[in-house]
Formats: sequence, C-alpha cells, structure tokens
Amino acid sequence: MKKAKTALLAAFLVITAITSIHPIYPQEQMLQHAGTLLLLVPLVYDLFRGGMPMSAYIGLVLFGVLHVIGARYIYSYVPYKEWFTSLGIVDSGYFQDPRNHYDRFVHLCFGLLLFPYVKYICQNWLGQKAILAIFMAWLIIQAGSLLYELFEWMLSNIMDPQDAENYNGQQGDMFDAQKDMALAMLGSTFMALVYLIRRLFHR
Repeated sequence: MKKAKTALLAAFLVITAITSIHPIYPQEQMLQHAGTLLLLVPLVYDLFRGGMPMSAYIGLVLFGVLHVIGARYIYSYVPYKEWFTSLGIVDSGYFQDPRNHYDRFVHLCFGLLLFPYVKYICQNWLGQKAILAIFMAWLIIQAGSLLYELFEWMLSNIMDPQDAENYNGQQGDMFDAQKDMALAMLGSTFMALVYLIRRLFHR
C-alpha cells in the first residue's frame, strides 16, 4: 500500500509542478497554493506513519489535483468547456450557461472526496464510534466550508476589489457563498449516507 501511496503523491506533485509552469495569474495562483500545502501535510505524514485508508488517501489526492488545476486558472477561467468540446464529448452548443461552474464542482467534491479522510480522523485519532464519526465528519465538512467562505469574505475586505473578485470567483453571483456551501453539504451528505448504508448491510 505504501508504494501505491508514494506513486499517488508523486503524481500529485508532478501535476502541481506542470500546472505551475508559466503561470497565467502568478499572484493569485501562489495564494491558491496555500491550500495545496495544507493538503500535502497529511499525505506526506501518512507515508511515514501509515494508517490512513486508501480511500481517504485517494480522496485527498484527487481533490488536490482538482485544486491545482483550479489554482492555475483561478477557478473562474478553467477551460473545461473547451476541453470537453475538443475531446468530442459534447458539441460546441452544449454549454449554454456562460458561467464557469468549475468552482462549484470543486465545492461539491470538497464534501465527496474529503469525507473519508475526515471520518478517519474522527474515528482513529479522536476514538469516536463509527456512527458518531460519520456524523462528526459531516459536521466538520460543513464547518470547513463555512470557514473557507468567511476567509474569502475577509480577503475581499483587505484586497484590491479586482484581486478579491479574481480569488473569490463569484462571477457576479451574490449568493455564490451560499451555493458553494450547499454543494459541499450535498457531497458530504451523499458520502455519509453511503457509509451508513454500507455499515447497515455489513453487520
């Protein structure tokens, strides 16, 4: 398992390096990579101490990959529409909404992909019973989503208005923060139900 985790971490680092070549938005990308460093801490730590389930490790790596891609394009300008069109997955007229929804997708994945890791922390580090760990992981995801939106709000008060808009990626939506938190809640609720149902049928 350690070899697999090492390979996943190496792939993550390579992707991070590639997305950092000739940055399009250097200042904003560096700020976004503060989150990348936070994700690297548990990934590197687990290589030396072990114990993290593979599902949690994969979730952290996948979320990290989504994040560094978003960081390169400061989320608001990720050209996923062009990628899907050029690959022939959809035709050019498929995407009617002018808004870039990549950030919304990542907020959904915040709940989906980080849930296994947070549950692992609650159960193995805090010693909580399985059911309580699932519930606490769900609550922590909501708290984390809220704290991130508060962090964005604080940045918007101290940064240049255009820089704040570039970082926050509201794209003119006054309810952007609420929608982001709702998507994180949706993702974590789905994962909580998956864990509960799996526990119910594996008794």
